[in-house]
Amino acid sequence: MENHIKLYSTLSRKVEDFVPNEDGKVGMYTCGPTVYHFAHIGNLRSYIMEDVLEKTLRYAGYDVKRVMNITDVGHLSSDADTGEDKMLKGAKREHKTVMEIAQFYTDAFFSDCEKLNIKRPDVVEPATNCIPEFIHMIEVLLEKGYAYVAGDNVYFDTSKLKDYYVFSSQNEKELMVGVREDVTEDVNKRNKSDFVLWFTKSKFENQELKWDSPWGLGYPGWHIECSCISMKHLGDYMDIHCGGVDNIFPHHTNEIAQSESYLGHKWCNYWFHVQHLNDKTGKMSKSKGDFLTVSRLEEKGYHPLVYRMFCLQSHYRKPLEFSYEILDNMESAYTKLRRTISRLDPDTEPEPEAFAAYKAKFTDALADDLNTAMALTLVYDVLKAEMSDRTKLDLLQDFDAVLSLDLTAGELAAEDDVDAELESYVLEKIQERTEAKKAKDFPKADAIRAELLEKGIVLEDTREGVKWKKA
Repeated sequence: MENHIKLYSTLSRKVEDFVPNEDGKVGMYTCGPTVYHFAHIGNLRSYIMEDVLEKTLRYAGYDVKRVMNITDVGHLSSDADTGEDKMLKGAKREHKTVMEIAQFYTDAFFSDCEKLNIKRPDVVEPATNCIPEFIHMIEVLLEKGYAYVAGDNVYFDTSKLKDYYVFSSQNEKELMVGVREDVTEDVNKRNKSDFVLWFTKSKFENQELKWDSPWGLGYPGWHIECSCISMKHLGDYMDIHCGGVDNIFPHHTNEIAQSESYLGHKWCNYWFHVQHLNDKTGKMSKSKGDFLTVSRLEEKGYHPLVYRMFCLQSHYRKPLEFSYEILDNMESAYTKLRRTISRLDPDTEPEPEAFAAYKAKFTDALADDLNTAMALTLVYDVLKAEMSDRTKLDLLQDFDAVLSLDLTAGELAAEDDVDAELESYVLEKIQERTEAKKAKDFPKADAIRAELLEKGIVLEDTREGVKWKKA
């Protein structure tokens, strides 16, 4: 498999044979979270599919080194170098310091990853660890004439490049120039597409995190982080750079501009981008307010791996539409799948030829630009096939090195049986609360909810009435 993995690269806009720079080794970089809030399930679709890519490469025999940044400074609320720092925004919202916010949401992110069986990258580096590296790269870009100082900020000069819009066709480039013209104008920029490498106190007086630099007290722009962190840990050549499609422009475009200007050669061979998760109203994002998190799905009674399976049944380059109806169907399928597998008899004879035949099919599915839908279909094909249960279990355990759905971990635990006396008590309290709300006695209604919560009972008001469950 090592010699025939095919991946779509956004840079060439075609499916290519994957050939790493160094035989048998892969340097892989993933754009990490900006840790100012919980990750929503749209963000996590990208991390799930990047996890599948890493595990596919390992399954194929490659020695993979995967690096991820943590953006704890420098990402503004607009990708056009305008607006408030997202970290400062989070700190204000929760009346905490920026570093307290960063630590809390970094921990929350990796907790979600653990629930979704997403492997932690080999290297995780917060941006605030790498200020000297950022300053050095900016100094070199200034020396080479690719950057300039204006209004005490340092900007990258995109006019020095033959082709700044590297990910786009000519028509798209014309559209993108138009988009940039609509952005709030920064009078310091020589060209509308230029971007900030270093901000100083002249622009953000209330910025909590600041460092001394040759250009004044300030902090790095968002785009410089990924370039420097990847080079620090992967060197001057990288095999695969990953992210969501919303990172393509301007973030990854700017990364290529500054990295290749700094290095003087091509930097990364393959760009892997995951499409959006949508609902009926469009792309899921934090700006919508009540965004969906793993914890919210758990509160609604879904096992996190149901969401992972939901993502795997669609190709990573296709937009995926989320609905509770689809997730309910997936939950039913996942529960039934685990139950079926748990009833296989391990004390039967292995069949090496059958194992090899199905492993080859699974390998081919993954090698075909991560065809996870076909890989999942093969799970069901194995269960239906005429072969021993031992062989089926061995295959499913092998497949799960990539799918990571805990296929052979046994049947999912059933909901605890509800004590009849407890049920009667809860229903009585729900009725009391309903009557209190009708009488507009909201303090009493809130007190009843709190009383039940103390006893480990969670109430949920729905269109169909009040539902309850054990916390």
